[in-house]
Amino acid sequence: MDTLARLGFDSVRGTLINGFSVLALYGVWRAIYRVCLVPWLSPLRNIPGPEKTSFFWGNMQQIFKADPGELHGQWVKQYGHTLAYTGILGRRRLMTLDPKALSYVLNHSTQWQKPEEVRNSLAELLGKGVLFEEGEVHKRQRRIMNPSFAISHLRELTSIFHEKSQQLRNIWQKKLTEEGGAITTDVVSWLGQATLDIIGLAGFDYEFNALNAEGQNNELNLAFKTVTRQGQRFSMFQIAQAFFPLLKLIPTKQSRSIANATAVMDRLGRQLINKKKQAILAEAAARGKSEAGVGKNLVTTRDLLSRLMVANMANDLPESQKLSDDDVLAQIPTFLLAGHETTATATTWCLYALSRGQEIQRKLREELLRLDTDNPSMDEINSLPYLDAVIKETMRLHSAVPSTVRVATQDDVIPLSKPFTDKKGHLRHEIVVKKGDRMFIPIICANQNVDVWGEDALEFKPERWLNLTDKVNDIPGVVPGILSFIAGPRSCIGYRFALVESKCLIFALVRAFEFELAVDPSQIIKKSTIVTRPIIVTEMEKGPQLPLKITPYRGA
Repeated sequence: MDTLARLGFDSVRGTLINGFSVLALYGVWRAIYRVCLVPWLSPLRNIPGPEKTSFFWGNMQQIFKADPGELHGQWVKQYGHTLAYTGILGRRRLMTLDPKALSYVLNHSTQWQKPEEVRNSLAELLGKGVLFEEGEVHKRQRRIMNPSFAISHLRELTSIFHEKSQQLRNIWQKKLTEEGGAITTDVVSWLGQATLDIIGLAGFDYEFNALNAEGQNNELNLAFKTVTRQGQRFSMFQIAQAFFPLLKLIPTKQSRSIANATAVMDRLGRQLINKKKQAILAEAAARGKSEAGVGKNLVTTRDLLSRLMVANMANDLPESQKLSDDDVLAQIPTFLLAGHETTATATTWCLYALSRGQEIQRKLREELLRLDTDNPSMDEINSLPYLDAVIKETMRLHSAVPSTVRVATQDDVIPLSKPFTDKKGHLRHEIVVKKGDRMFIPIICANQNVDVWGEDALEFKPERWLNLTDKVNDIPGVVPGILSFIAGPRSCIGYRFALVESKCLIFALVRAFEFELAVDPSQIIKKSTIVTRPIIVTEMEKGPQLPLKITPYRGA
């Protein structure tokens, strides 16, 4: 018996060793394929661009050390609007500012998708929601979500934007009274709390109490803060994990923290979904309808999740088109991130720009004070031309998301509006790519393109939006002139939500206060992880911050 047991153990051990050997050989072959064959076979090797500075990292370490978009902007000046640089393991990356090429890639989302390593990183933080999925699954999720972001629905949510903006205003006014009429505070954290409260109510009819004066927290609030905080800690090991998934088997403090927090978010999210599902069915029953009779126009609460679930439970929606509970659950962290982090960051950069441009701040305040109400409707706040110009100029110059990446799922030919000269001196009117080739979408560089905006493209000038030229159409964004929300089938579904939310925050704050930078502008740099935030050079260990001096506006 002992001999048989030992033989059985040896057999299992041999099988495991053989299995791991196969995996190791596959890993070696994949590395050789990526390092040697892919760069050599790719037609991108003939496109001009910078020499790689590292065999393993290519040009990536240079990019990570620079401000977002800084190095890419320098390369455009040196090599032209269409270029290629080297990513990890020698893989070439295409980059272009050509409007026809950008529009083609962004509008052909079947041929051009997010790379696997990017999607896996998103899944770890946010689950397999609309930001993760591709193809028919993405189309199905997007189709169900669209009604939640309709203009008519945003009109109903505007009061929530005002409520929380005014709560932040009132907190600052109280602090000004206590401090004798002036305070210096980090607006990054305050705006983050305000936008978290906004997306809690507007997204889920859920009160985070992030702005609560007593500093009360709840379990979902803490879990989401953990995910975003850990997700913003960026290391070369994480990049290596993205390209070599076996490295993810090595647990880290960060990965354990994210896993624990996402488990909490998953549990609480399911409770939230079940509660809303029961409320929807109860409302349908109260109207004399069965579970199968849930109509698209049934309204329980005005939040995005309830609207999504009503649309998903509609009796005229085929079962094959409906989302599972897991699909619905995956949208919750997506709503949280997109409705919280990006808007807080955009509003932070707006206050930064207004603090540096006192005349712009004065002019904006004059316009805002002409509305004799603290609670303008969405249509009223959208009718303010200079506020609209300030918000759009902020998103143009200080895009919260600096770039994105796409990978070709098949061989393709990208059209160009302007030809480029390849390394062999040939004039090319299109870009030939192979399956697996990457394209870097330079959102910041496109937004700051001097060919579109002129030589003052790096300056904050809201007035440019009051007299637009046809050149803005050279930036193929869902908002003309801005690539920040990208374009095509994968454009930001909540871009109108973000614009109105930012306008409401600025409306409440600039009417009440005057803002000045509390540090020298040269001390403020940009660093991008999940989003691009301000960092103080001499206090980088403190993370993102923007200290501003705030005083009450007392009028003329």
